[in-house]
Amino acid sequence: MPTGRVKWFDAGKGFGFVTADDGEQVFLHSSALPAGAEVAPGTRLDFDVVDGRKGKQVLKARLIEAPARIRRNPEKTASMIEDVIRVLEDTSNGLRHGRYPDSGHSHRVAEVLRAIADDLEG
Repeated sequence: MPTGRVKWFDAGKGFGFVTADDGEQVFLHSSALPAGAEVAPGTRLDFDVVDGRKGKQVLKARLIEAPARIRRNPEKTASMIEDVIRVLEDTSNGLRHGRYPDSGHSHRVAEVLRAIADDLEG
């Protein structure tokens, strides 16, 4: 039974990929996971592989080890939140004047919000 780590997994869409210890990329569907299991990048699995229509995919997986969650220093997180509040206030003011932020700005704000949410969920 091969082992590997989750490369990425989108719980909303129900799929992702595992990088096997030999370097092979294998498709992972949520139906191959144990009931109620949640995976994130770095989660260690052992799994059975089958040849699917589009290549190799995980037939059945077993969780070996979840990735360690590392939290930032609380002061840094508080500082990030304060910075995001200022950025969101500026964005809100622009919207009130009929100006949408450019896509690069929106993408950066979304990334920071995700990072803060991940840190708070710890």
